[in-house]
Amino acid sequence: MFAAYVTVTVVASVLTGVAAVTYLIGHDYPKTQADMKGVPRAWVPVLGLLLAAGSTGLLVGLAVPWLGALAAGGLVLYFVGALVAHLRVGSRQLVGGAVFLLLSVAALATNLSHHG
Repeated sequence: MFAAYVTVTVVASVLTGVAAVTYLIGHDYPKTQADMKGVPRAWVPVLGLLLAAGSTGLLVGLAVPWLGALAAGGLVLYFVGALVAHLRVGSRQLVGGAVFLLLSVAALATNLSHHG
């Protein structure tokens, strides 16, 4: 179980970290997504910081389990919100958000399972 916990946590952290970087460097993709969802562009860096905090929290959670569980839970809420934002505007581009959501749920589940 430990190997699964570490693997899922590291993969989730790396992927959300990459997403955070795209938001924080001003890449066009997050901006067009924000425009499509009616989210102010000023929120893009804030969303990137939330992703970065979740990514970092997952890694720190390897040493401090409760922090990893909180980070994973926060990422679950983040990606539920992202999917709701897509559905609210009628977007059917749900695969990416669903993958990130499932990965965050898996990180939370393996953390809770491993640490009881």
